[in-house]
Amino acid sequence: MAIEDIKKELEQRFAEPLDEFYKRRIIFWNDEDCDFKEEVAGLELSNAKVLMLDATNQFASKQLLSSIDQESNYLVYNPLISDFEHDWFLDIKLYSEEYRADQISRWMSYMHIANTPDLRNAVKLYKGFFNAASRRKLMSSFDGVIDKKSSLYMSILAVICGTKERTPESIIRCVLLGGMDIDNSIKLDLLKYNVSDLFWRMVNRTTGFQQSENIDDLANHIVLSAISRTMSSEVLSGLESRYSEIHSGFCYDLIFNWIHGKDKNSFQSIGEYVTSNLHLLDRFNQFKINDLIDTDILPVIDEVILSKLMHAIIANNLDTDSIIQIVEKRKTCAWYEEYSYFYEGIYQVALMNQFYETHINCFHHVNAKQMWDAYTSDYYLMDSYYRKFHNAYSICLQKSCLYLDDSFKDVANFVEREYKNWYLEKLASNWNQVIEENLSTTGRIVGLSQQTDFYQDVVKNVDGKVFVIISDAMRYDVAYSLAKQLEIETKADVEINAQQAIFPTITKFGMAALLPHKKLETVVQNGNIKVLVDGHSSEMSDREGLLKSYNEKSVALKYKDFIHMKVNEKRAAIKGKDIVYIYHDTIDVSSHTDESTVFDACTKAIHEIKNLVNVICSSLNGIHVIITSDHGFLYTNEELTEVDKMNRSSFKQNIIEQGRRYVITNDQANPDFLMPIKGIYNDAYMLGFAPRENIRIKGAGGINFVHGGISLQEMCVPVIQYKYLRSGYKALRANNNKYETKPVSIALLSSNRKISNMIFNLSFYQKEPVKDNYVACTYLAYITDFLGNKVSDTQKIIADKTSTIAKNREFKCTFNLKSQKFDNKDTYYLVIVDEEGKQIPIKEEVQIDIAMAIDEFDFFS
Repeated sequence: MAIEDIKKELEQRFAEPLDEFYKRRIIFWNDEDCDFKEEVAGLELSNAKVLMLDATNQFASKQLLSSIDQESNYLVYNPLISDFEHDWFLDIKLYSEEYRADQISRWMSYMHIANTPDLRNAVKLYKGFFNAASRRKLMSSFDGVIDKKSSLYMSILAVICGTKERTPESIIRCVLLGGMDIDNSIKLDLLKYNVSDLFWRMVNRTTGFQQSENIDDLANHIVLSAISRTMSSEVLSGLESRYSEIHSGFCYDLIFNWIHGKDKNSFQSIGEYVTSNLHLLDRFNQFKINDLIDTDILPVIDEVILSKLMHAIIANNLDTDSIIQIVEKRKTCAWYEEYSYFYEGIYQVALMNQFYETHINCFHHVNAKQMWDAYTSDYYLMDSYYRKFHNAYSICLQKSCLYLDDSFKDVANFVEREYKNWYLEKLASNWNQVIEENLSTTGRIVGLSQQTDFYQDVVKNVDGKVFVIISDAMRYDVAYSLAKQLEIETKADVEINAQQAIFPTITKFGMAALLPHKKLETVVQNGNIKVLVDGHSSEMSDREGLLKSYNEKSVALKYKDFIHMKVNEKRAAIKGKDIVYIYHDTIDVSSHTDESTVFDACTKAIHEIKNLVNVICSSLNGIHVIITSDHGFLYTNEELTEVDKMNRSSFKQNIIEQGRRYVITNDQANPDFLMPIKGIYNDAYMLGFAPRENIRIKGAGGINFVHGGISLQEMCVPVIQYKYLRSGYKALRANNNKYETKPVSIALLSSNRKISNMIFNLSFYQKEPVKDNYVACTYLAYITDFLGNKVSDTQKIIADKTSTIAKNREFKCTFNLKSQKFDNKDTYYLVIVDEEGKQIPIKEEVQIDIAMAIDEFDFFS
């Protein structure tokens, strides 16, 4: 900076108004490097005297300023370096001002770096780094004054790494993300600006790594050290020189916070490198699941656990309870989402096998009504588990995990055998025995509600406007899932029952049965059977007229048309109507295009109908909604063999109409291997027959997805009766606890409130089962100090247990304290919060008493 500019700047400073009670201004020009000594010797100011200090005139100068001349402004040029204890002018400096003109000083001032000798020397040492205005700007953006070398060094490293966090965790993470060692851009910058030694000294003190200055080796070391925190040393045998158990706490915190944060996917390439470089897949495969279950650092651990679970299933060596516990444990791990469809599939297999173990001797009913009730209250669960397995399996087919794909397909084969060869076969065999007499004589099973009575018994009994949603091919297990979701997600009375579908269980018969009628009959027109309602056609275009013949204030709508209407159009369509039939066909349509997508279509149908119910109740002031179906369906994913099919050659000449699961013939047929079924077609001199068990009749069309027959899955038509409770409704006010959805709560079960290890376990329990209006909730638990700073990792608790037995609703979590100093006299808290932050946090006071806890790191000493 030129002396002319300095003079102008100083005179401007001296000309500024004085603070209250000040009579003059003294400015100390500090210049320890004596860069301006010669210029100052000839400097004259118009509004201040110039006093130059040196080693010999300090006493005289002090006397001048303090006693001899107390009126004049002074510029005191100070090239001396002194500490506080030996500074002659300390008292004067306290009420005077400071000025610096050298480049280093101005840089330090701009970057909020305290101008001490140590820090000046450090800034000079790394002048190459500070030369760029862009880097100085980044340095200036940090909060607070940089008054220690360690803070300066951390700031320099943070700027080079491009992070705003001046922490070892953030800096090391950025370096690891810079790429492989040979082309790591950040490592090159560290070398370029001569601060590589600072980085490696910090790395050594925090992670214990000192084998080399290789980024790839560092990645191996940090990941292994993190793993060693929660994994038996036996699993890492032979790798002792590659990690530091002493520094495992810091490494664990670094990786844990990374993979449980928003940018966890950035870790995947590093995890894959470490896994491959150290051959961890082969290593982990040599150990049992229990040796791996508590560790979630690397995705490969999930792959190994899943592989072992799959092989246990394939080998029929299932410990059902153990599998359920393992899946529930892994749900809280970092990489669960990436493998959720595998875990979900295995979880459903475990539930299927649990069902098998508890029902192996169950299918011996002698009464059809009793068996029907068992299906609608219990047996349908197996259909639900199978459906949910295939929902997960379909995702497996869309994504790729080479290590697991083939095994998961083998698991699918196991599922197929258990569902098709045991459940469907045993269920159908027993069901056929108990229904044959009723169906062959009357077509109706004694004691069951009939689909043909739906309008009279259900629709007409509703007091007020009613919306009837008929979802084509929605079978009972799908409807049950829908009912439970509506019950949990909305304030309503929800009840699900079932009716016996009309035979054959196909659309034209079922849709006709759901309409009001005095008589249902069949006629043959152009070689096809048509179902008449009171003598009229029952096609979609005819249904509104048939409804109006019983209640003029009726309307029939297609879901696809209705859902695309604007709100005003919807209101206009139903204005003045008492009965609104809405026809929905997502499930059935999928079966015509691709049979394998039928279970995904069931999930879609549930979402669509829930939304439709919401539209009806929120936008259209609806209160009463009935959801039903025309028929159910049978579906197995595996290709059927010839054993599963039957030939029609012996009665082919008598067939009027047939499907895979039914046949209607003239009155001359008598196929003794089919079950005769009494029906509305008998009046037209026709006969109806159904194949026994789950056999399909050979013919054109799909074979895996079928309906028309007499299985429970086809005949059991759901009826959901939904009554929306508006705000202010007296039943809602009187029974708010019944209808108000509440998350289940959790509490600390462990009685010991003293923590004496860096790694410790705490037990929790879920107070209420997920049932009725109590819904699942995810909680986060961690330890904080009295200021609210987290001092442990965060553990997730998924409180979704449905068991009514309290012991079955317990959770055990393993916590890791951060590598820092703890004081046994301080107060710490266990904090439990729900993940969505809607509830008041729970705080439990705990004591931490760890004699050998690691103190704060001095990174550069």
